[in-house]
Amino acid sequence: MAEREGGQEREHVRVAVIGSGFGGLGAAVRLRREGITDFVVLERADSVGGTWRDNSYPGCACDVPSHLYSFSFAPNPDWPRTFSGQRHIRQYLEQVADTFGLRRHIRLNSEVEMMRWNAEELYWEIETSAGSLVADVVVSATGPLSDPKTPEIPGLADFPGKVFHSARWDHDYDLRGKRVAMIGTGASAIQIVPAIAGETGTLTLFQRTAPWVLPRTDRAISGVERWLHRQLPFTRAARRGLLWGLRELQVGAFTKHPNQLGLIESMAKANMARSIKDPALRAKLTPSYRLGCKRILLSSTYYPALARPNVDVVAAGLSEVRGNRLIASDGTETEVDAIIFGTGFHVTDLPIADRVVGAEGKTLADTWKDGMQSLRGATAAGFPNWMTIIGPNTGLGNSSMILMIESQLNYMADYMRQLGVLGGRAALAARPSAVHAWNRRVQDRMTRTVWSNGGCASWYLDASGRNTTLWPGTTGEFRRETRSVDLTEYEVIRDRDRDRKRDRLRVPAAATPAAAAAPGAPAAAAGSGAPERVEGAA
Repeated sequence: MAEREGGQEREHVRVAVIGSGFGGLGAAVRLRREGITDFVVLERADSVGGTWRDNSYPGCACDVPSHLYSFSFAPNPDWPRTFSGQRHIRQYLEQVADTFGLRRHIRLNSEVEMMRWNAEELYWEIETSAGSLVADVVVSATGPLSDPKTPEIPGLADFPGKVFHSARWDHDYDLRGKRVAMIGTGASAIQIVPAIAGETGTLTLFQRTAPWVLPRTDRAISGVERWLHRQLPFTRAARRGLLWGLRELQVGAFTKHPNQLGLIESMAKANMARSIKDPALRAKLTPSYRLGCKRILLSSTYYPALARPNVDVVAAGLSEVRGNRLIASDGTETEVDAIIFGTGFHVTDLPIADRVVGAEGKTLADTWKDGMQSLRGATAAGFPNWMTIIGPNTGLGNSSMILMIESQLNYMADYMRQLGVLGGRAALAARPSAVHAWNRRVQDRMTRTVWSNGGCASWYLDASGRNTTLWPGTTGEFRRETRSVDLTEYEVIRDRDRDRKRDRLRVPAAATPAAAAAPGAPAAAAGSGAPERVEGAA
């Protein structure tokens, strides 16, 4: 369908999905299953895959078991390893796009530059790098791990060597024999360090905070196992169910009883002791906070790599760059040829939020300036017919995000059903009171968690120290909370002018305009064409 503006036509779709990672492709599959085919998937890159396309650094792999890190509606019996690498996960997403016929909906090289809510027409006006369009509903699935975060370091701009972020790996740069600095000790860094330590001349790890690292029990999945999963699907389902159930049982230790994590800390220390024999190095690498407060990392090769003679650990953050010398916050100086930043992403300050302008003319970033808030991790007050996948407080500390994504897809599907029931041109706007009530519940539960009481500062927290990232419960709880849309949590906005025209077709010819008006409707409103807000469910 096309919409005319200024003599020109713009494409008009029912739904615009932003992003083609797990969230975006999952949304596309679910829309098709709901019978909705009038949608597009807007992708800024030249291929699908999201974070698994962007992160291609050496050693990149998932720290969630393969059979749990996949869609329930698109099981893969042929995962090659228990923890799959980036290449195989990206291939899986390409297969999902092909299997479910999504290619016709995907617009590559179409970065969203701005989207604005048109309160008169009740749709979103979207400007992309490839042109403009309008959509009745926007599903933002850009994800929290999509825009790399590089700290502002004095002197970095004048560094004469190579600089890049782990999520923008420069495969043309040869690390062999180079003096390399790795900045950060997060999930990417502990995979990169073992992968490159054998080829660099020297490798210096700048560690602001030591992570807790548990062994990664990765192995090849045998041909017999894969045959069983193909021929007897219940074996695949049982494997997935077991992986899920074990992680559900662990949640209480993170959210209610952090002291129970002491035993796991002992396992992590034993994992370190097996490879790190130097007491001084072991002291550097031992965290000073409760396990689970920051993301728990999995690796069986990280500590052996740190014990190599060409690898050094600086137990301080990078504070300044002077020429090719890096100055740590403890005064340590190191000369390097290349700097690799493994410093994470814009998680609590999503860049896409600057490009979303809602009903009151404010950007989502401005609305969220005091912290991200949404209703059930999906919708935001002041942004009708806009929802996000992996929104505020939907992250996990110990399980698969695909489970949370599928729960949000359930919510999205019912959201679209409710709009269909309302009929005509209509919008659902999350009530501020409902958003506040939901977030009050979440933050009240957060006070008991290890993320709030573990004694660390993590990327889970925003600038004010609030955890707006993680879900303080089980994935099963979240599935129940997002099973359906509660219309009492929304205002229903109708295009009154269109509804009036439709109603006039039902009025007998002899009826007067007054007879056709809704009882109690203000006379001044007649013919105004302004959208009408309906309190409560329609």
